[in-house]
Amino acid sequence: MKVKNADLKIITPGKTVSRRKFLKSASAAFAMATVPLPRFSILSRADRNKMILSFYMDDTNPEVARPEAFRKFTEYCHLHGIRGESSVILGYAGTSMVREPDAGHRNFLRLAKESYAKGLDTHMEVMTHHELFDFYTGKKHETGIHEGLWLHEPSVSVLEYQKYFSNILDEGEKAGIKFTGLTWPGCGCEFCTSRYNELGNEVPLHLNQAVFDALLNLAKDGKFRGRVIPVFYDSSETDFGIFRKASDGSCGVYNLMPNTKDHFGSYDNAVEHVNPDYYISADGKSGILVRHYENNAPYCMWYMHWQGMNPENGAGWDAYRTVTGRIKQHLKGKVAWMRPSDIATAYHDVGGWGFAKDL
Repeated sequence: MKVKNADLKIITPGKTVSRRKFLKSASAAFAMATVPLPRFSILSRADRNKMILSFYMDDTNPEVARPEAFRKFTEYCHLHGIRGESSVILGYAGTSMVREPDAGHRNFLRLAKESYAKGLDTHMEVMTHHELFDFYTGKKHETGIHEGLWLHEPSVSVLEYQKYFSNILDEGEKAGIKFTGLTWPGCGCEFCTSRYNELGNEVPLHLNQAVFDALLNLAKDGKFRGRVIPVFYDSSETDFGIFRKASDGSCGVYNLMPNTKDHFGSYDNAVEHVNPDYYISADGKSGILVRHYENNAPYCMWYMHWQGMNPENGAGWDAYRTVTGRIKQHLKGKVAWMRPSDIATAYHDVGGWGFAKDL
């Protein structure tokens, strides 16, 4: 079903500034790497032979780097057995790359379609990363509420979210792309920043529960690739976990928290944000991955941005290969790579981390 303008509640923002301001302030919520990590009594060392590794990567689109870069990234992951996810933002450029593709878009969509077979989930980072998309006209709204804020607005209904997400899923289907979950795009414009502050004044900022209920309904309808949907929202190096947000029988929606920061160049593709030792040192004796393992954490998931990670001009590409090489050298037999959707599904099916003992 196509969504017309009247089906969406539009809130008009004021003067805008860079969305990066919000993301920078949000990154301050991460705890410092030197803070001791929690010990997980849910799995004893005898029960947990391996720690799960995964990642999710935002801002993946052909406007940041040519499709050849994405091909190189996915092939590297496939070659080394690496599992994770990358977002596909179909309307990032203002119009759907499925409806009006140029040669670059066509190549990227083909690679995105093939990425699951190479170990990568494909998540919605919603449709535009900016204003809401008008599926009736096939173009992004030029004014109005931004998608990230819209996911937080308490007045939006399950039906509204469900229509919007369903149209994104249908758009992907036209290119043979099956989505597996959702991430939310931050924004630092003046209106969004002010409204986020308002929403977080009395209670911690959180997504509207209707978002999770809508995702569950769509999973039950078979609109996603799988029946259990991971969502990445909260993040912490010390107080992390996976939390059920909605469920019905074999279907569920979970907030799967990343527990490492982005030290692969981040969204501004800066060399000062590149630090492979943060993840694992050259001798394999220190770093966040090692500490998570030593503290018996069931998983270690990191957060990346395509700007810093892409092999074409990303400042973090060499560091990424260094880190994955050190993992293979020093943590062989101690870790197992999994797609986020597989993690959430396994957790849902057994009601906890018990599945990790069989990895």
